[in-house]
Amino acid sequence: MGANFITGTGTDIGKTWLACALLRHWRAQGLSPAAFKPVLSGFDPANSETSDAGALLAALGREVSATELDAVAPWRFAAPLSPDMSAAREGRRIDFDELIAFTRRSASADSRQILVEGVGGVMVPLDDSHTVRDWIVASGLPCVLVTGSYLGSLSHTLTALEALARVGAGVTAIAINETAGSTVALAATLQSLARHAGGVPLVAIERSSPQAGIDRLAGLLC
Repeated sequence: MGANFITGTGTDIGKTWLACALLRHWRAQGLSPAAFKPVLSGFDPANSETSDAGALLAALGREVSATELDAVAPWRFAAPLSPDMSAAREGRRIDFDELIAFTRRSASADSRQILVEGVGGVMVPLDDSHTVRDWIVASGLPCVLVTGSYLGSLSHTLTALEALARVGAGVTAIAINETAGSTVALAATLQSLARHAGGVPLVAIERSSPQAGIDRLAGLLC
């Protein structure tokens, strides 16, 4: 039980999809998980149901309303850019101390399964001096690193893993979402990562049958 931070090697790597799958898995077991996406770029109020926050709320069985969005994703920005850029376009900024305080409160609310989903990749800037990596470390949460099986994912994954290790961030597992149409087989990606990931558990999420991977990852997080 407890809270985990969901981060990734980059944007559109499947963090939200994976978080939603875990939430549905736990709810199917009769549990009451919680999830937060504190920082969200590319948010369109007219299509809030299809946003990352909307997807998390749907996976939790909650309505997508202004109140619920404020509770799950209080820092929402319109431009689909890095958070620092998106906030600047609106004359705003992310107060890092407030973000950490919000994350810690959310993660310690109770003993349920709690997911805190980051934004973009590990090293995405939040403001002039902080990245998602700083957010993870300051929150004190272990993280799941989400990656793919596309050509180039090995370097991206190991670089992100090194960046996290350098600051002492705990990595519970690396989740490899099988990339559609990749020239690299998922099994080959797993074999190579296993030789370089320093013993961090690897969880393969196959496109044709993802449930086995979701079940295994959920077990690691409990």
